[in-house]
Amino acid sequence: MSPVLSRMSDIPSILRKILHTKAEEVADRRTHQGLYEVMAAAQEQPPARGFAQRIRSVAADGPAVIAEIKKASPSAGVIRADFRPAEFAAGYAEAGAACLSVLTDEQYFQGADAYLQEARAACALPVLRKDFLIDAWQVWESRLLGADCVLLIVAALSRGQLQDLDGVAREAGLDVLVEVHDEDELEAALTTRAELVGVNNRDLHTFTTDLATSERLRPLLPAGRTLVTESGIHTRADVRRLQAADIDVFLVGEAFMRREHPGAGLHELFFEEESP
Repeated sequence: MSPVLSRMSDIPSILRKILHTKAEEVADRRTHQGLYEVMAAAQEQPPARGFAQRIRSVAADGPAVIAEIKKASPSAGVIRADFRPAEFAAGYAEAGAACLSVLTDEQYFQGADAYLQEARAACALPVLRKDFLIDAWQVWESRLLGADCVLLIVAALSRGQLQDLDGVAREAGLDVLVEVHDEDELEAALTTRAELVGVNNRDLHTFTTDLATSERLRPLLPAGRTLVTESGIHTRADVRRLQAADIDVFLVGEAFMRREHPGAGLHELFFEEESP
């Protein structure tokens, strides 16, 4: 039994369900392409675009926005039926996004590997693969698909797995965004070398969001780590509130994807001049 599945009782029910499905999916994919085969193919890819470096550079002068391309989620259902990843990516880049995030999980988020490839090909921005990584095979697969950064969710992994996958990502030339929900998970995240620490403001048990989660955890980050606030960011007041807490990096998806033109939503939320 995998370490993930052996600690399922400690994981929120929706995440537990997703991880069970993901373990089956990975096992199936590995029958078609083994670990060393996917590693060799990934190592032939051009260098990654430098996700964390891009975040640092943009955040030095203003808000750094990781703009997400997401079709659906378990909590919201279908967010965007009319789905055009390349168009959205180009619009985000034009509107001032620092980086992109693309959902690739198929069963629960209606994502696809092709969405990441289409989005990355449409612009010059670095791209985060937003999925549920539990196996080194997926890290190498992410590099093969063209990802520049991968997501590691502390709630889904043992501390040993978290450190191992962080190391594999570095070997593959990928940056890591390690995601936490509370102080205990933050402590685990800081055992990795990941520069980017995503604080998800959504409670996985209730699906409610509270920006106070990011405010509470921000002072606990040591120098050299960058907090990325995630979920529940919908208004200019939300942005100002988080900036007042010394938070300058934002991952936003649903608020943009519900707009006719997601890039316009990004511009209005972060860069449009406010009326006096």
